[in-house]
Amino acid sequence: MKKILALVLALVLCLGMTMAQAEAAPVKVGILVPAVTHGWVGGITYNAEQYAKELEAAGKIEYKLFTSSNAEEMTTQIDEVMLWGAQALVIAPQWTGMEVAAQAAIDAGLTVVAFDMDIPAEGIYKVTGDNESMGVAGAKYIVEKIGTTGTVVALPVPSSGSVSELRMKGFTETMKEIAPEVEIIEYASAFTREAGLADMADILTANAKIDAVFSLDDETSIGALQAIADAGRTDIKAITGGGGCQEYFGIIKATPETGACSALYSPLMIKDCLDVAIAVVGGETVDAVKVIPSQIVSAENVDEYIDPANTVY
Repeated sequence: MKKILALVLALVLCLGMTMAQAEAAPVKVGILVPAVTHGWVGGITYNAEQYAKELEAAGKIEYKLFTSSNAEEMTTQIDEVMLWGAQALVIAPQWTGMEVAAQAAIDAGLTVVAFDMDIPAEGIYKVTGDNESMGVAGAKYIVEKIGTTGTVVALPVPSSGSVSELRMKGFTETMKEIAPEVEIIEYASAFTREAGLADMADILTANAKIDAVFSLDDETSIGALQAIADAGRTDIKAITGGGGCQEYFGIIKATPETGACSALYSPLMIKDCLDVAIAVVGGETVDAVKVIPSQIVSAENVDEYIDPANTVY
């Protein structure tokens, strides 16, 4: 009887050790990000790789990271990481046309997590920011700085489609609600500092007094602030931004008198994609869509967001 009990105990211990080893096995993750076309996109790659290295060092994942310039190239990379034996994919395309490849990976048993992109595939997970809440946060910040009257220049970017539309929607609807007497002047721009500089220079020439600027992007704001400084204008009491640019954070810290802020739509959210992938592969129940609300980074809290090691975005 004792021999039988000893044998059973040994088998239980062996099974327990095997299960523990299985639980501790790193998850194989393919990380597919776009080639850099904008500072924010560069930030995606930087944060994905930094966090992947951290997770790999902790024994939580093995990973392969690829960059691509179009849907065809990313599709080929999906095939490659599937052959490698990936259990999960984190993909951040900046274009349409990924639904077939994503569905094929899901059908093959992989967990697929998309970052900031709607991909019509059944069973896909998604992590995204909240563009509309960026506009809401920006409107509230401006009203805190200038009050409920004055003139605000908004810099929508029509070429960015729903990104600009949603940010402007949140902004204009909130302004109508909390400061209906504020005059809003719209001037189409682009998500580059060159556009911010050139467009803001024109705006300043055409408008003798402006109380605030609703910019939708940090890099646009960097250019706009340069134009304001070059013109020697002191009437502008607030300027927003959007994204999560370290250079802009430095400007916010160094020049609090500008009233500059950023409404976060941070590349750091790519980390949440990896967390979701690991959780799902580990058997946890996870919401299909995770929306991360925007937060304001201003001179009051910017120190919390500065990463001296990040020279990319």
